[in-house]
Amino acid sequence: MRLSTIGWARRFAAVGVAGVIAASALAAASGQAAGAARPASVRLAILGAASLTQVFPKIAPLENYTFNGSGALETDIEQGAPADVYAAANAKDPEQLYAAGLVYKPVEFATNLLVMIVPKDNPAHITSVADITKPGVKIVVCNATVPCGDYAANAFANLGITAAATANIVSEETDVTQVVAQIAAGEGDVGFVYITDALAAAGKVHAILLPAQAMPHTQDFICVVKSSPNLAAARAFVKLVLSKKGQKILRAAGFGNG
Repeated sequence: MRLSTIGWARRFAAVGVAGVIAASALAAASGQAAGAARPASVRLAILGAASLTQVFPKIAPLENYTFNGSGALETDIEQGAPADVYAAANAKDPEQLYAAGLVYKPVEFATNLLVMIVPKDNPAHITSVADITKPGVKIVVCNATVPCGDYAANAFANLGITAAATANIVSEETDVTQVVAQIAAGEGDVGFVYITDALAAAGKVHAILLPAQAMPHTQDFICVVKSSPNLAAARAFVKLVLSKKGQKILRAAGFGNG
């Protein structure tokens, strides 16, 4: 079930410290499941989108994680980097790997939501998307090769503000964590990230929902890398992410159901 804009707004208001505590408790109970049928010394190489940095280790804390922009991780796999599982913040990058015969069929495991974030003290007084086109407003986005950058460009296009918004972009970062860091440090007036990143940075930034007509369709996909030496364990990890326990941890972090 996909969440409506109203549903996301309610979740945004509801998810807080209690949700994080619940997710941590679940991790203690279920985090070992992906490795239960393999030697304790084997740790999977999980390549995941930067937006998954806080949540995947709660689902399976013992794996080896590399978090980066989805496009950069796709390139790593194309160039033969060791990987067992790849999780991206879009459909395009894993589908390209699938078309190249490098991964098994990707499956959707979550949805997300693009939001605006402003520094805690909001010096530019940004209250709505209409404010970001004002002269002098400093916008920080991901670069176009990263899903969050592509989603931001789609949002601008959906609102008919591409030229005005682009003129105010002062920095294009390699992933969402860098956008959050820039805004939290006051290096920009407004940034575009996922709601999950905004929730993880609560207290450092303030999130503002975009209008419904601006919403790009954000999806997260996961797949097993064909060259993995641990195919059974990699498939078990994907199964864990898709399980009720994995999905509950994802929802506690602000993700929607895949």
